[in-house]
Amino acid sequence: MTQTTALIGAGAMGGAIGARLAATGTTLAVFDLDPARLAPLTALGAQAATSAANAARGAQAVILSLNAPHIVDAAVFGPDGVAAGAAPGTLIIDMSSIDPAATRDLAARAALRGLHWVDSPLSGGAPKAATGTLTLMQGGEADHVARAQAVLAQVASNQTHMGPVGAGQTTKLINQILCGLNFLAVAEATALAEAAGVAADRIPAALAGGRADSAILQEYMPRFAARDYRPTGRIDNMVKDLNGAQDLARATHTPMPLTALCAEIHRLLTAQGLGDQDQAALMEFFPNPLAKEPTR
Repeated sequence: MTQTTALIGAGAMGGAIGARLAATGTTLAVFDLDPARLAPLTALGAQAATSAANAARGAQAVILSLNAPHIVDAAVFGPDGVAAGAAPGTLIIDMSSIDPAATRDLAARAALRGLHWVDSPLSGGAPKAATGTLTLMQGGEADHVARAQAVLAQVASNQTHMGPVGAGQTTKLINQILCGLNFLAVAEATALAEAAGVAADRIPAALAGGRADSAILQEYMPRFAARDYRPTGRIDNMVKDLNGAQDLARATHTPMPLTALCAEIHRLLTAQGLGDQDQAALMEFFPNPLAKEPTR
């Protein structure tokens, strides 16, 4: 019997995950509050559902790709939510990036209904989903995580079980600290290169293989230099994740001064109306010595 996977949330990230799953043979039922988002997935053979409950009905696993704990809560436990349609034993795989405490609460409530929960936030964004090379950090019981890893094998090349429910989300916060600081460092270095008259777009090749090298350096310094703001992520999503990291730092009495500064810069850009822009728009924080008028 063919097993069906449900996908709830078909935005930029969920849409990329769904497209990869559908293109690689997964039988997929999809739901999003915005029906227009489903068209690219139905074109690949996915079945559009009229509610999260209908998508989950008959599915062996339900993937969530949403943006905040209250949205996950509504999608699972609200009217016509996943819990209303999923049979006991259904695996919920939450690929959203939400805080660990909320994840543990959601998982406990799901367990009361006989549903299994794995938190599986990701790193790599839509481009890596498209090539099946996402990095996933997962929390949950070992057998549930093993099931989740089988479901997600076509979208990820690196899946790691980090511990009990919530451990994946904690690892994602650490990932976002490292990414946020790296994005900011590369943007700042780009600004210095431009001010000093060095071709910033040549620096990644010059530093390749050295200690300063990173995936963010290779991808983003050329984009920073070109002011290429094509959307692959959002600054306000980074604010959400850095807020979560700061909440965890306060709860564990961990000083994190660099994270605090990084978060403030992201908040500043969001307040300036750039929250929906890609991380490449961090360059708006730095004067462009090559431009005679604003780049926006």
